Amino acid sequence: MAPANKSDTKAAKDAAAWMFNVLTSVGIIMVNKALMSSHSFSFATTLTGLHFATTTFMTLVFKWLGYIQASHLPLSELIKFVLFANLSIVGMNVSLMWNSVGFYQIAKLCMIPVSCLLEVVFDKIRYSRATKLSIVVVLIGVAICTVTDVSVNTKGLIAATIAVWSTSLQQYYVHFLQKKYSLGSFNLLGHTAPTQAASLLILGPFMDYWLTNKRVDTYDYNVTAVFLIILSCTIAVGTNLSQFICIGRFTAVSFQVLGHMKTILVLILGFFFFGKEGLNLHVVFGMILAVLGMIWYGRASSKPGGKERSYSLPIDKSQKHGLLSKSGEHNNKV
Repeated sequence: MAPANKSDTKAAKDAAAWMFNVLTSVGIIMVNKALMSSHSFSFATTLTGLHFATTTFMTLVFKWLGYIQASHLPLSELIKFVLFANLSIVGMNVSLMWNSVGFYQIAKLCMIPVSCLLEVVFDKIRYSRATKLSIVVVLIGVAICTVTDVSVNTKGLIAATIAVWSTSLQQYYVHFLQKKYSLGSFNLLGHTAPTQAASLLILGPFMDYWLTNKRVDTYDYNVTAVFLIILSCTIAVGTNLSQFICIGRFTAVSFQVLGHMKTILVLILGFFFFGKEGLNLHVVFGMILAVLGMIWYGRASSKPGGKERSYSLPIDKSQKHGLLSKSGEHNNKV
C-alpha cells in the first residue's frame, strides 16, 4: 500500500501545483487586461520589473522568517538565467508589437518543439511516438482556437525567433538549476528575482517608451489604476513561484503542453465576460481537440518509454547548504 499512497500523494501535489499556476496565471492575465485596456497602462516591461520587485520582497520576508535556507548559485549561472529571462520578456513584447496576432500565436506554439529539442540535446530524453503525436494534437487544437490572420515581416520574424528561443531556454534552465544545485523554488526565486527586478526596472521605462512612445512617469496614476497595479504585483508573486514549482516538478515541455490549458481557459473567460462574438464552431472544436491532446500527452508520457532520460543530471555536491527541492525526489514524468 505504501507505493500506491506515495504515488497518490505525488499526483495530488502535482495537481495542486498545476492548479496554483493556472489560477494565478489566468488571474494576472485578467487583471493586466483590465489595467492595460481600460486604464491605458501600456508599460508592460516596467510592470514586469515591479512584479519581480514584489517577488524579491516576498523572498526576503520568507528568508527572515526562516522558510528559505541559505543556498548558492554561481554568478555565471545567474547571469545566463537572467539574460534568457529578460530577453524572453522583451522579445515577447516586441514580437507582439511587430507581428500580427496570428503569427504571434504561432511563435508561442513553436516553444513546445524548441523545448523538446533542448531536452533531447541536453538531457538525452527520448519521446515515444504516442507522446510526439499527442503534442502535435495539442498544437493543432490551440492553433485552430487562436491563429487568425497571419502576416510575417523580417524584423517581426527576428523578434519572434529571439522570444521563442529565450523563453524556451529560460524555462529549461529553471528545471536544470533546481536539479543541479538542489535548489527549491523559493531558493531559486531568491537568487534570480532581485537581479531581474533591478535590470527590468532600469531597462523597462526606456523599452516601454520605445514601444509605446509614452513615458511611465507621466502616466495618470489614479486610485483604480494603482489598485490594479498592486493587485497585479501581488498575483505575480504566486505566478512566478508556481512557474518554478511546476517546472521543477515536471519539465519545460510538460509545462508548455499543459500551459495551453491556460490559453483555453482565458478564451473561455474572455467569451464569458467580454461577449461571444469570436465563439464559433471551429473555435469550440479546437478547444476540445487541445484538451484531448493534453489528456493524451499526460497518459502517453507517463507510460514506460513514453518520455525517458538516459542519464540523470549531475548534482553539485558542494551545495551543502541548499534547500533540497522536493521535485528532485521525483522523476520528470507527468
